[in-house]
Amino acid sequence: MSLTSLKTVSLQRFSLNFAANIIATLWMLVGSTRAFSWVKPTFVQFAVFALLALGSNVLFSWLAAESGSIFNEQGLVSYLIWPMIILLGGIILARRASNQALVFVPVVLWLVADTLSALLQSLVQFFGSYGWLPDWSYSFLPVLFLVLFLWQTLALLWIFSRRLRIPWWERIIVLVGAVALLTIWQRNVADQPIFKQIPVEPVLEEAALYQQPRLLQQALDSIDPSIDGKTDWYFMGVAGFSDQNVFRSEINKVRELFDVRFGTSGHSLSLINNTYSWLDEPIATKTSILRGLKKIGQQMNADEDVLFLTLSSHGNQDIVQLANPPLAMDNLDATWLREALDASGIRWRVIVVSACYSGSFIDELASPTTVVITASAADKASFGCTNTAEMTYFGQAFFAESLRGNTSFESAFKDASIRVNERESAMGFEPSEPQMVIGSLMETALPAFEQVLFDKARPSVASITNNAASTTVNILPDSATNLSVDEVEIATE
Repeated sequence: MSLTSLKTVSLQRFSLNFAANIIATLWMLVGSTRAFSWVKPTFVQFAVFALLALGSNVLFSWLAAESGSIFNEQGLVSYLIWPMIILLGGIILARRASNQALVFVPVVLWLVADTLSALLQSLVQFFGSYGWLPDWSYSFLPVLFLVLFLWQTLALLWIFSRRLRIPWWERIIVLVGAVALLTIWQRNVADQPIFKQIPVEPVLEEAALYQQPRLLQQALDSIDPSIDGKTDWYFMGVAGFSDQNVFRSEINKVRELFDVRFGTSGHSLSLINNTYSWLDEPIATKTSILRGLKKIGQQMNADEDVLFLTLSSHGNQDIVQLANPPLAMDNLDATWLREALDASGIRWRVIVVSACYSGSFIDELASPTTVVITASAADKASFGCTNTAEMTYFGQAFFAESLRGNTSFESAFKDASIRVNERESAMGFEPSEPQMVIGSLMETALPAFEQVLFDKARPSVASITNNAASTTVNILPDSATNLSVDEVEIATE
């Protein structure tokens, strides 16, 4: 049957025509000319699917847009060009075939396909915005969306070329040319979505320029000295990446946990990179981290006291990202951090690194007197770094859930690892495989330190003395009348 003899019969009910056009489009998408038997190309159907296609594309652009994006007229025009081209093609075909029934056939089929494609993309984007997609899918999704855009147009060209009985070699030329044209077009307009975030050059307020040195100095001055003969815990938190609030939120919540429950108030410091906290919190740079470690090292007793250091940011192999535009700063690497810790004189350390590939920090940070806990293995990503989250997956599992219900870091870590694995499995993510390494001296001393930290009903005092041959950990109940002593001998390495 030629296009000249093609006849379309509109059904009496709008809903039947609507359903028939969807069925016709499904036939088109599998390359079948049965689409011509089902399509109902009335003006009303054209108008309805034009509105639906536009609405579904606006929805997708809105879901995909960054926070603060605004309506972009150029993006709307870029989208409308294609249905107008398809409509023009239908008009030309109708005139050449002297068959007015053809006018809306191509555009109705294309608009229905575009509506279905945009709704599918919107659903995928919705899942992605809540972190419900596997990590590998995020690099694949742009390709998928391009394929969907190409598919609907190529399928339309294919069924018309079959109906027109175009030779196979001409079909290939047309399809290859269409792929090249559509791909180039799509890539050129990728930066013109219907909702677009207007680029804003980061600006540092003059007040922040003068406030930051004061904020850092005030934070350092608020760190109190330890009490001799008693184990004190010190806390230091670093939020490295400024453009996502999850890292700031995580560090602030962990500091609150330690200050309120574990008694580190007066012994804690937070360094925060965040777009909106320049006037309120000292930023995290190598300089401020080094000064913070040195100040804590000066205030604590190296033999008795323990530092709990936690880092939360994006990461890569041997790197934790430090970023706070417009200030240019170096990333935090494992070697530098180890050197800074050693230079501070801080001996007993519990370090938590919550970042992708954070396991790569273990080799550099590990020492006989250190516990290193990481959110992932050296070659694995960790998850939960979304704008809607208050804590990362590992931060939520370890700090907010497991650390509250356990009385040792090892048991809390095991519990958190199970929680993280269950959540990642449910989301279809590749396991992040959190890691924990305990140094040889710390393995023996840690229970004493943990008793001080966790036992709030009966606060204890841990004193640690050193001689040339051994390190002795003494757990002393905080009582002036009854001093029972439980001593543990640790061979010095």
